[in-house]
Amino acid sequence: QVQLVESGGGSVQPGGSLRLSCAASRFIFSNYVIMWYRQVPDKERELVASISTSGSVINYADSVKGRFTISRDSAKNTVYLQMNSLKPEDTAVYYCIWPGGSWGQGTQVTVSF
Repeated sequence: QVQLVESGGGSVQPGGSLRLSCAASRFIFSNYVIMWYRQVPDKERELVASISTSGSVINYADSVKGRFTISRDSAKNTVYLQMNSLKPEDTAVYYCIWPGGSWGQGTQVTVSF
């Protein structure tokens, strides 16, 4: 199964920002919804945000509404997750995936002083 490639994670202080990137093939990018999930050890993956192929349908988890923004760049076949006002509870491995895909390596986001 085809995996997407996540990047952009890192360590940041509370209140800071990061932008995650999710690179896809043109076929996947043009035909499937793309979703961002996150996972912390010993917990189930949580759906953070999703964006439709047209970009007109966007959904967020309540925990990130007003702080995170998902977007897509058709020229680069890339979906972004802009994360602002980060909190320690946002610390997790973040994954992007499409409905027919498998989980990739993810990218670690750590929010701490």
